Amino acid sequence: MAERMGGRSAPKTESTIRDWDDADPSGQTYSRVLFIDSDLTEVNNHRGVFEECVFRGVRFNASVHQEAAFVNCTFVRCSFFDSTFTRCKLMGSMFDDCTYNLMKVEGGDWSFVGLPGANLTGVELSGTKLREADLTGLRAGKAVLRNVDLSGASMQRADFTGADLRGSDLSTLDPLTVTLKDAIVDLPQAIVITTSLGLEVRP
Repeated sequence: MAERMGGRSAPKTESTIRDWDDADPSGQTYSRVLFIDSDLTEVNNHRGVFEECVFRGVRFNASVHQEAAFVNCTFVRCSFFDSTFTRCKLMGSMFDDCTYNLMKVEGGDWSFVGLPGANLTGVELSGTKLREADLTGLRAGKAVLRNVDLSGASMQRADFTGADLRGSDLSTLDPLTVTLKDAIVDLPQAIVITTSLGLEVRP
């Protein structure tokens, strides 16, 4: 039976893998698999593909993922400490009660991802697509979100205190519903934010 998470239905899985230690997902494809309590610490995943899978209590600590795909997956109580995702596709995936300390994301497509209430404090994302992502209540204090495509993303009640947002698309950000104290923005972004506040910019 599919579960409801954040307004979405988690994928209905067809098989289960427990304690998947010493895993080597590189080049492999997994579809509708439930992974439970597995330790994927320091795993090097190159082009592994996961489709509509569910990860529960899985540790991705210090793992490296290159050109891998986690499409329409669900992550519950997973740890991503010091993990790295480079040019990966996570479109439509949902995260619930996970930890992301020191996680780094470079490039890739994370459009339609669900990260409501996630604590991304200190996380680094650069050149990543987060189009129409659910970032409601996101906590991204001192995070680095450089050149991130946030077009259409839901960012109500998000906290970007001290975050570096330079180069990111803030066209759908409502400055009245988020916290931007000490955030770093570039000049074009400052104009977008000012215009959103109903102010007129003149030389």
